[in-house]
Amino acid sequence: MKGLAALVLASLLLSGCALQGSAHVPPTSTQSPSHPRFAPPPGGHSHWDSALGVYVLENATKVYYRERTYYRWNNGWSWSSSAQGPWQPTDRSGVPAGLGRHYSR
Repeated sequence: MKGLAALVLASLLLSGCALQGSAHVPPTSTQSPSHPRFAPPPGGHSHWDSALGVYVLENATKVYYRERTYYRWNNGWSWSSSAQGPWQPTDRSGVPAGLGRHYSR
């Protein structure tokens, strides 16, 4: 009986591992008005994009915001503490990961 119980327990544990798996599921872009942790940009119309991990500014092209920093894509990355600049150049490592991956395709 102990052997049967051990076999059942082992199969349940192993099946749980198989169900969880490690397959990569690409993130889907879901938009919401805000994020529970990151505040939206001051004074601008925006929405949170969970796949990018940033707020997307609706009145500016390729300008994003997270944690008091604006990011701009213009055939390369730059950042600023204001949506109007001045802009400082940076590389992909200087932007949130989801945003950097989006433009590296």
